[in-house]
Amino acid sequence: MSGGGDEPFIAAVKPLVDAMGGEMIPPDEAGPDDVVLAWEGRDAVAVRLPQLADSLDHILAAMERRKGMPLADLDRRAKQEVVRILEARGAFSVRHGVETVASALGVSRFTVYNYLNREKGA
Repeated sequence: MSGGGDEPFIAAVKPLVDAMGGEMIPPDEAGPDDVVLAWEGRDAVAVRLPQLADSLDHILAAMERRKGMPLADLDRRAKQEVVRILEARGAFSVRHGVETVASALGVSRFTVYNYLNREKGA
C-alpha cells in the first residue's frame, strides 16, 4: 500500500474489509468500481468490493464462526434466527441466495421459504 503514516489507518480498516470479503489494493491500481480511501489528505488504500454472491459466502462463514459450529448443526429456532438475520442483510436478493442459505443450513429451499413466510406472518 502507500508509504508514510498510512499504516495505522490501513490496519484500522482491514478487519472491516476482511469481514465483508473485500480486497485491499494500492490506490494507484484502483479501477472504476473500487473505493479509494483517503487518510490525512492522501489516497491511502483502495478497496475492491466483493461480488454479492461472494459476500453471502463471507456472511455465512462469519455466522458459523460466531456460532462456533456449522450452521447445519443448529437447532430449528437458531436456523430461523439465521434466516431472519440474512433476510435483513439482503441475502435473498442475491441470485441463488435461497439455495446457498438452504445448503449452508442443511435444509431444503422449501424450509427456507417457510422460515421467511413465518417471519412475515408473525
